[in-house]
Amino acid sequence: MGSGFIGEKKAGRKKHSFILRTALVLSILAAMLITLIFLTVSSANNLMRIGKTDVSSVPSNILPNYSVTSFTSADNQTSLQGWFFKTKNPISTVIVVHDTGKNRLQFGVDMIDMVETWLNNNYNVFLFDLRHSGTSEGDTSAYGYLEYRDVLGAVAIVKQISVTTDVVLYGIGTGCTACVLAYDALPDEGISEIELKSYPSNIASLGFDKSYICGMIFDSPAKSSDDYIKPIVQQNEPLGFITKNFVPYAIRISSGSSSVNLATSIARLPIPVQIIYGGHDTFIGADKISQIIKERERINSNLTKSKMISGAGYLEAYTLDRTTYIDSVMDFLNNYFAIKSREGRAGK
Repeated sequence: MGSGFIGEKKAGRKKHSFILRTALVLSILAAMLITLIFLTVSSANNLMRIGKTDVSSVPSNILPNYSVTSFTSADNQTSLQGWFFKTKNPISTVIVVHDTGKNRLQFGVDMIDMVETWLNNNYNVFLFDLRHSGTSEGDTSAYGYLEYRDVLGAVAIVKQISVTTDVVLYGIGTGCTACVLAYDALPDEGISEIELKSYPSNIASLGFDKSYICGMIFDSPAKSSDDYIKPIVQQNEPLGFITKNFVPYAIRISSGSSSVNLATSIARLPIPVQIIYGGHDTFIGADKISQIIKERERINSNLTKSKMISGAGYLEAYTLDRTTYIDSVMDFLNNYFAIKSREGRAGK
C-alpha cells in the first residue's frame, strides 16, 4: 500500500510538472504570437501612412501648357488632382501612375523632358497624384491595392477631356500593381448589358471597358504585388525578416484586396507591353524582372518590348540614362501606336 501510494504521488507530481511545462510553453507561444500580431499591425500602419511628398516646384518657363484637373477616384470618395497636357492631333493619351511615396512628378523636374517628348510626338499626357500623395486626398497608401481605383478615375476623366479614343498606362514601381488591377477590374470588350450588371456599380458606370486601354509601360514590375512591400518591411521594421511575410497580408486585408501574381497577369495582357528596369536592381531583383520578360515574350512576343538600363538600381533607370530611357519609350509608342495611327488615317 505504501509503495503504491508513493508511486501514485510521484506520477501525480510528474503529471503536474508536465502541465506546468506545457502551460509555460503555450504562454510563451501566445506571447510571441501577440508580439508578432502587434508588430505586423504596427508595421502595416506605418507603411500605409507613409508621409506625402510635395510636388516639385517647376519653373513656369520650362513647364508645357497644362490644365489643372480635379476628379474623383472610382471609389466615388477620394478627390484627386492632376495636370492634363494637350497636343494637336493626338495619337493617344499617356497616363502616368507613380510609385508609392512619390507624386505626379515621379522623377522630379527631370520628368518634364519626357512629357515634352510625348507632346512633340503627338501624345497627350496626364500626370496625377494617387491617393495620399501630392495634393490629392486620402489618409493611407495601399501600394496599388486601393490605388487601382484612382487609375480608373484617371482614365475616366481623360476619356471626358481628351479627344483620343484610347489611353496608354505607364506604371512605375507599385504603379505597376495599380495598372494591372485597374485593367483586370474592367469589363471585357463587347459584353452584354446583362453581363455588365454583374460588375460593381462603380465599375459598370465608368463607360469604358478593357479595350480603352491600348497598351502599358512598366518600370520595374515585380513578380508578385507583395514584393514591393516585403523589402521595405525587412529593411525598416522591427523583426522585419519575420514580419515581411505577414505585413503585405495585413495591408491587403485592410484594402479588401488579394495578392496579385503580376508576372502571370503581365505575361497574358493581350495588348502591347513595354518593360523597363535597372540591371542592378536588388530591391525587386533584376533577375526576377528578366524572368517576367521571358514569360511575356513566350506568350506575346509580337506585343512585347523591353529595355534594361545597365548599372541602374530600382527605379534609377530614368535618372541614370534619361536619353536612352526616353528613346526606348518612344520606340515602343511609335512601333505600336504611331504607325497604326498613320495607317488608320491613310485608310480613310
